[in-house]
Amino acid sequence: MNADAIKLLPGRYCNSLTEYSRFVTREVNIGDVPLGGNNPIRIQSMTTTDTMDTIATVEQSIRMIDAGCEYVRITAPSIKEAQNLAEIKKQLRARGYTTPLVADIHFTPNAAEVAARIVEKVRVNPGNYADKKKFDQLTYTDAEYQGELDRIFTKFTPLVKICKEYGTAMRIGTNHGSLSDRIMSRYGDTPQGMVESAMEFMRMSESLGYYNLVVSMKSSNPQVMVQAYRLLVETMVAEGMNYPLHLGVTEAGDGEDGRIKSAVGIGTLLEDGLGDTVRVSLTEEPEAEAPVAIALVNRYTQRNAESEKHKATDGKISAFSLQPSTYSPYEYKKRETYEANAFIGGHMVPRVVVDISKLNLKDPAILNAAGYLYSPVLDKYNMGEQSVDFVYLADELPSFSMPGNLKQLYNYNTWLKLSDKAQCHPLFTLKEYIAPGSDRSSTMNLVRITNADLDTDDFGSIQLDKSLVFVLETNETHGMADQRALFFKLEEMGLDVPVIVKRSYGKDHGPWTMVHGQEEITLLQLYAATDFGALLVDGFGDGIWIDAPEVATDVITSTAFGILQATRSRISKTEYISCPSCGRTLFDLMETTQMIRSRTSHLKGLKIGIMGCIVNGPGEMADADYGYVGSGPGKVTLYRSKEVVKKNVGSENALDELINIIREDGNWIEPA
Repeated sequence: MNADAIKLLPGRYCNSLTEYSRFVTREVNIGDVPLGGNNPIRIQSMTTTDTMDTIATVEQSIRMIDAGCEYVRITAPSIKEAQNLAEIKKQLRARGYTTPLVADIHFTPNAAEVAARIVEKVRVNPGNYADKKKFDQLTYTDAEYQGELDRIFTKFTPLVKICKEYGTAMRIGTNHGSLSDRIMSRYGDTPQGMVESAMEFMRMSESLGYYNLVVSMKSSNPQVMVQAYRLLVETMVAEGMNYPLHLGVTEAGDGEDGRIKSAVGIGTLLEDGLGDTVRVSLTEEPEAEAPVAIALVNRYTQRNAESEKHKATDGKISAFSLQPSTYSPYEYKKRETYEANAFIGGHMVPRVVVDISKLNLKDPAILNAAGYLYSPVLDKYNMGEQSVDFVYLADELPSFSMPGNLKQLYNYNTWLKLSDKAQCHPLFTLKEYIAPGSDRSSTMNLVRITNADLDTDDFGSIQLDKSLVFVLETNETHGMADQRALFFKLEEMGLDVPVIVKRSYGKDHGPWTMVHGQEEITLLQLYAATDFGALLVDGFGDGIWIDAPEVATDVITSTAFGILQATRSRISKTEYISCPSCGRTLFDLMETTQMIRSRTSHLKGLKIGIMGCIVNGPGEMADADYGYVGSGPGKVTLYRSKEVVKKNVGSENALDELINIIREDGNWIEPA
């Protein structure tokens, strides 16, 4: 496959870009819990205990299963751990738990061959299973490349034969950060390289008559992850394959950031009907992952029921109702627009709008929740890194002075009556905007529209000038696709008007939290990250407006900036790429992550990788500026990007040494 072949079929990665339709994959048997086909989207997670600690692993597995996991993955880095899977399985079965077990293999074919005789599924990483990542050979002739494939085929064949004999399933799990020298030499560190890495192993499996496969394309960058899965589906379909997809954003982190980042990547693909099993990777206890995955998946269980009339046929992709020639789902390209009021659109970062119309507009401190910290002593505001750009006041007037750089939005008729319109802008309905004699701002006019409006006479009579900004709304169940269709139509019309994407999460759509066991899930974070993230990863949207009257303003503000951060649209804080821990981890990841965050969270724009072991370290944090990686008990290796800077630093000094490296590079800022 080459780049030219990709261009021949732009966008052919799902059943429809404009309505929900689940892509039906081959059914794969994993114990007594089948995956793919018309089965529910399955939930899974991975243990963090030492695999040789049988009791701890069994107990944690039970907590995971009770939290909703339908598969439990356990690391098996060597033969001894693989052999101990038999005892873990025996004890789980003795306690009445029949959940299929998955062995996680990285470098060791003989461990995989042992595990495949014990558990229901094995996961191999094509980047390091019988392959190499040493960067000691940068170019490969066609003959050398084929020679490497022949060598890998010889090493891989025994595992496939064992899986066939024992009825064991296999996940071929590509990681963006652990592509082999051979793949990197030909495809680079790209989604195409990720896809080809997996396809090679899939073709080998099929040549041996083995089809019990699941595939994944994981990255810590949701944008790369989404592009890789899309390209994988197109490539599989072109070669007559439709294997189930395991979805996940690797090393997503913890807390709000981890949840939003996971939802951007996983949710974007679920929106397009892709995905058969989900693992949310958080730097937390694994039983905290399942409730988040369940909350994401439940949305599509209902969506699928409502979309029966749009049933997909196995492995076949129908024509899209809209598909602009300029759109490619395999690369990021920001939609080109003009700049309105030199503030929104063009090359500006996406803007954030929050509604404060229901707050106490007599108290300037309400703006704290919008990122403007009010000092009553000085009677002034201080802006933070997450200060919103617009506040919507509807028809209400504040009794205090607003910050000079904060733009205010009022409904048109209220705006007309303002005596001082500085930094104040009207929000029109479409009919108000096109009405004869309507007054307008000389700098910026915002007009509410829906996708359906573009087909009306009213829209046809709109007067275009560079003060115009659209506020895009939707009431459709599959709102993301409805809003994406509008961007496609604007492209076809040749309109370069900036667009603020608005989604409403009101009483009729709530509640906005759910409790699953001990875990309280903020659904707004997950749903908004999906709805906005799915557009932003493709470059659609010059601003976002989360309308959620039942949710606190500070949560809305934080969620909006978190979505922009996760989609790499607007960086407002330090990003942490931290693995979810497993049996290989050499230190307490949760404690270490919080310690590093406490001293570096002010370094806006830096990406810091925090990895528990050398297996995940250099590869998984490939996107990071700096890395903190466990290299032995009490020892840490420090990285600058992919380069080792200091090896085996004592853990008591490692964070100070990391900060010194950042300082030496001129990237350190003293905290305020």
